[in-house]
Amino acid sequence: MTDISTVVANIIANNVPVHDYERVLVLSDDSTAAVAEVFVEGLLSQGVEPMVHQMADRTKSGEEPTSAALDAILSADLVFAMTKHSLTHTAARKQANAQGTAFVTMPGITLEMLTNGAMTADYVRVEEETLAATAKLTSCSLVRIHSGDDLVLDVPISERPGLASTGVYLAKGTSGNLPSGEAYIAPDEGKASGLLEVNGSIAGIGLVEEPTILSIENGRLVGATGETGARLLDMLGDGLGRNVAELGIGTNHAARVIGNILEDEKAYNTIHVAFGSNNTFGGTVAAGVHIDCIVSAPSIEWVS
Repeated sequence: MTDISTVVANIIANNVPVHDYERVLVLSDDSTAAVAEVFVEGLLSQGVEPMVHQMADRTKSGEEPTSAALDAILSADLVFAMTKHSLTHTAARKQANAQGTAFVTMPGITLEMLTNGAMTADYVRVEEETLAATAKLTSCSLVRIHSGDDLVLDVPISERPGLASTGVYLAKGTSGNLPSGEAYIAPDEGKASGLLEVNGSIAGIGLVEEPTILSIENGRLVGATGETGARLLDMLGDGLGRNVAELGIGTNHAARVIGNILEDEKAYNTIHVAFGSNNTFGGTVAAGVHIDCIVSAPSIEWVS
């Protein structure tokens, strides 16, 4: 296990030029306060004196931070959001980027994840492979996903470009996960249809004990099997949370499927389909929730 000083030094050298920012904020919540405290120690060891703000846990990914946390975010030039649930798909993150604040999201981060797995990847390689996968998403009109016992899900993606989360954030006003490595897109609303077997993990639930089959019609999740499926539907609610919000491709060679969505969705040979909000990355739906579902070892057809 790499010591935290070396971890932070590597982040500064390979991922985020922290010394370029005057006001650095480490945002945590009740669940992540302990790992955030260690991360702050690492920053201090590298001559960075961050601001620190701790808020109450959000109830789900995509939920907005507290008003006090938003004030702290908007007072910073660089934010490390080390929270239980993801702030990536929030208006707060979008507002911060619009004013030039760099926003690095690390939802569910643990000390083990900081020092192993996806965080230890060669990020030159991750960046190259992520950009290549992003170009493929941009050039296609439809992605056909085969999973489970010959289940098929068609995801039209003709109207928007692919997006890259490389884990390398050199410019002000940029954002993405850390660790990272995914190409993703907001699919055409109202069009994805078919069946998908989720055999990896689900954000907010963890590793699935048995595969969950999702039924999708006209861009909306209409059914999910088993107890895990029932939990997913409950988290999403009956409204806009059922929207097919994202299709992502994992591009990090060192990432593992471990039950933590931050790392799971970056792993090789996985795709993820998310439901809920996508207005923060090119879509039109603001649902107040964003839940990713991981599929390991799918077969993918790229349709031009």
